[in-house]
Amino acid sequence: MTSIAYKTIQPDNAIKAFVENFWCLHNNSDEDKEMIILPDGRVDLTLFKADAEPLQIIRSGIETYPDRVILKARTLIFSISFKLTAVEYIFKNSIAEYLDYAEFLPHDYWSFNENDLKDFDSFYLKASNKIKELIPKDVDNRKQKLFDLIYATNGAITVQEISEKVSWSARQINRYFNQRFGISLKTYCKIIRFRSSFQHIKDGKLFPEENFSDQSHFIKEVKKLSGVSPKDLRINKNDRFIQFSTLRSK
Repeated sequence: MTSIAYKTIQPDNAIKAFVENFWCLHNNSDEDKEMIILPDGRVDLTLFKADAEPLQIIRSGIETYPDRVILKARTLIFSISFKLTAVEYIFKNSIAEYLDYAEFLPHDYWSFNENDLKDFDSFYLKASNKIKELIPKDVDNRKQKLFDLIYATNGAITVQEISEKVSWSARQINRYFNQRFGISLKTYCKIIRFRSSFQHIKDGKLFPEENFSDQSHFIKEVKKLSGVSPKDLRINKNDRFIQFSTLRSK
């Protein structure tokens, strides 16, 4: 992606239970860039600005299908990718109504402003400090363990297995997921398992490695969540699948 600059920073230990990473994306060219955003199970808080346009801040809900977007010329994006634990304990609300959608936030949300887009490292420090201020003293151990299991297994775990390990009924867990995130736990695990296959596909491993039942099941799930076959996803014509374009081949 010669016209697109991309960088990530990993969170420090104090916030890693709530934050996956910080990332920035810059369209350096004078042309708009068409991209497809794939479902990845994250909740992003994003600051973005195109030339001669005001700062915009949005927070995404969970995505369940590929979303075609246009990255305008000379647009700069700074974003925080949150784990689902942040929804209840950092944002302290529900994102169920924003499934496959994004919420526009006030231009001064968390005291952000256009100057915060001048330096990514400074943005990372300011955002990290704000998140640390918002972390509550008490976090439900069942919920923390639940999310730890999902991310540690890359979603390759059943609802029943999680229920037994965290001592929380499957019915209560699904009610929590639907009310808080607008999606069932089973569906969310499928998205996380799909995301975990990105690197394998990028490296040319077009076969299941994350507990898919067989090759047919793998292809079906990839097509459902990306709109294309694993082979087409790997080819990534015109770098349109942005999450693949930012991965490094091993």
